[in-house]
Amino acid sequence: MTDIIASPSVRALAREKGIDIGVLARDLRRNNIVREDLEDRKSAAVNEVTGDTSYWDVDHSRYGSVTEEPVSRFAQVAAANLAAAQTLIPAVTHHERAYISAVETWRQELKPEAQARGVKLTALAFHVVALARCLEEFPRFNASLSADGKTLVYKEYVHIGIAVDTPHGLMVPVLRDAQNKGLWQIAEEIADLASRAQKRKVGADEMGGASMTITNLGGIGGVGFTPIVNPPEVAILGLTRPETIPVWDGHAFQPAPVVSVDLSYDHRVINGADAARFSARYSALLSDPRRLVV
Repeated sequence: MTDIIASPSVRALAREKGIDIGVLARDLRRNNIVREDLEDRKSAAVNEVTGDTSYWDVDHSRYGSVTEEPVSRFAQVAAANLAAAQTLIPAVTHHERAYISAVETWRQELKPEAQARGVKLTALAFHVVALARCLEEFPRFNASLSADGKTLVYKEYVHIGIAVDTPHGLMVPVLRDAQNKGLWQIAEEIADLASRAQKRKVGADEMGGASMTITNLGGIGGVGFTPIVNPPEVAILGLTRPETIPVWDGHAFQPAPVVSVDLSYDHRVINGADAARFSARYSALLSDPRRLVV
């Protein structure tokens, strides 16, 4: 079957998911391929690796009153992707603390300028700048493994996914070319992407293709967690609510604001020592954030 009909966005998604649309068209016995075909293919792959699902096939009403709510198509696709990632990726999470006293002090100093610019300068903007710098310094983290596991693709761009909690599910719009953007522009784009994600107004071209994703629970709470790697990325960075801890300065304990940095990574590509070095560098950049904009 040679003349396969598929839009550029569908072809791009197929490449991202490692799906050969020629093989898919042959299996479906038609030459018109749409996005839903790729999603169904992914779900089928998940079923193959997860095996028996009879554990979920239970009549819960036998034990008491229940109500039912249909799972949206959006949530079903997300669940399939998460299940595949958790099943197929040998992931490890490295936990680090980043001292953010200097970030918070500088943010307060920049507050009048932020108000004048009409920009909400959040700590997340500093995290994006720090992550972009680390991805340039540690290119193995800015790579993707081919579907057959035989080739590592290094990216010459730095795109940061920003996980956004929305009423219709988790969305991950992508901030493009973060390595070339300053703090103010990044802060502005984060606010814009998050706002439009809440309204489901993020375009298809603004999703996918990230170098790495940041998932931030800082506005909710927690002291640490284990985020799931979002393939075809090889790592994901989790952030939780900052806390103040006592730190010994050689003479006395002093209060120090810190944030937990949780780096999950694909152990097929990244080893523990590299993850520790990456996290240490990330923490060091946040502890002296003025170096980020030099």
